[in-house]
Amino acid sequence: MEKVTLGPMPYMSVMPTVLVGANVSGKPNYMTAAWATVACMAPPMVCVALNKSRHTLKGIIENGTFSLSIPSENHVVATDHCGLVSGNQTDKSKVFSSFYGKLKTAPMAGECPVAIECRLFQTVDCGSHLLVVGEVVEIHADRSCVTDGKPDNTKIRPIIYSQAAYFACGKEIAKAFSAGKKYPGT
Repeated sequence: MEKVTLGPMPYMSVMPTVLVGANVSGKPNYMTAAWATVACMAPPMVCVALNKSRHTLKGIIENGTFSLSIPSENHVVATDHCGLVSGNQTDKSKVFSSFYGKLKTAPMAGECPVAIECRLFQTVDCGSHLLVVGEVVEIHADRSCVTDGKPDNTKIRPIIYSQAAYFACGKEIAKAFSAGKKYPGT
């Protein structure tokens, strides 16, 4: 296949859509983000890149805690709303019902099937964004979305972000760490 150059840009084919939760001045706030991923296996850590001007970032720094709630497809409107308006001008504390876990200061969206409760581990200044790395303290999941002790994407129906659009998560096509065993010559 012929390749063309597109220039440098922050591109990944797909990213998870998450709600970053933090108490800001004592009130739960949620912002939508897509630049989130696993950062470490042991200890378990996740990270999310946040624009330095984000209201939610104030709460993360203030409390040293945050959450990443994983919304399902049926929450796409409320999830997008949390990315369109700033908590600095709009009270988003009632868009989702909040609950708290072990850390007591990281609000999580009750309507989301999975929420990751995090203690702030480190921030890394990357230029326009601050990479927020959090140690996972607990995973909170709806019982109905768990299979064999793990979150089940077919039941969660997470929102996938790509190129300024939201997509549904597709069907499983192969098992990781085993499909490649069928490669000729192995």
